[in-house]
Amino acid sequence: MHHTVVERELELQLILSPEHSIPVPARLGYRSDDPFAVHVTFHIGSDHPVHWTFARELLVEGVFRPCGHGDVRVWPTKVAGRGVVLMALSSPDGDALLEAPAAQVSAWLERTLRAVPPGTEAEQLGIDDALAELLAPTPADDLWLCDPWPSDESKDGE
Repeated sequence: MHHTVVERELELQLILSPEHSIPVPARLGYRSDDPFAVHVTFHIGSDHPVHWTFARELLVEGVFRPCGHGDVRVWPTKVAGRGVVLMALSSPDGDALLEAPAAQVSAWLERTLRAVPPGTEAEQLGIDDALAELLAPTPADDLWLCDPWPSDESKDGE
């Protein structure tokens, strides 16, 4: 099966305070073989980029209204008259508030939604086919389904 990859390089802003932020190069990634997830890789100037994975649905909703709780929260807002999407990420290693250009995120999400429309994600995984194969009866099932212990009642009336 052929899998689709949708990627986008963009520059996010790591918000340090209301007055100060620093640019962070990032890559948004989506793979049709992992259809429920989006992957964000932050290149923070170290040898090892930081990777986050969360539900695509969370980002899709977060472009329009505040959503999420716990480790990932996403919401739209305006900064200096331009639309942005804010992502608050929390982990045991720390917290980050990132600002992404709404138009670029929305255009990338649109491409992921064309690749795998909402509601068809499970089809990409083949879960229904795998489950049907797993649950399909086999000739060996007849042995398992027969009673391994004969009845206490005698067949010849003894």
